[in-house]
Amino acid sequence: MNPDNKLTATELLLEEQQLTLPNFGIKEALVLGDIGKSLALNRDLPIVIEVRIGDRIVYHCSLPGSKQENDWWISRKARVVKLKEHSTLFERLSAEERSVNWFIENGVSEVDFAIHGGGLPLITKKDGFIGSLLISGLPQLDDHLLGVEVITEFLARKGELL
Repeated sequence: MNPDNKLTATELLLEEQQLTLPNFGIKEALVLGDIGKSLALNRDLPIVIEVRIGDRIVYHCSLPGSKQENDWWISRKARVVKLKEHSTLFERLSAEERSVNWFIENGVSEVDFAIHGGGLPLITKKDGFIGSLLISGLPQLDDHLLGVEVITEFLARKGELL
């Protein structure tokens, strides 16, 4: 992280590379979701967590304190990750750093897409982009950081230390 503790788009791209998965299927998606659920339950976080492979929702969990609107945020974040194959926070910071309107640049509506932290791409060494981890319910940077923590823990359990 840079000296003033503000993330940059470049740092987020590096983070995505570091979080590359050895392989990923339905079984791994369930494990990833359970890691997120356990972390959130232990901290009493009011989140919704979802794991998708392609368009298929493989894991979805709404924790105590979460709201129905979190599902709407999840859907909007998922569209961004699928469209761009990058994290929603990367897309936001990249647009801010380039001083562009992300929605106009991509020809999409804010009603259907959300460039708020909490949508992370799932990328494998063999197949590249294959899905997304989505979190909603916390401030956007916290949603993103929890997602990073979940993937990091998943990799550690697989013996892939960062």
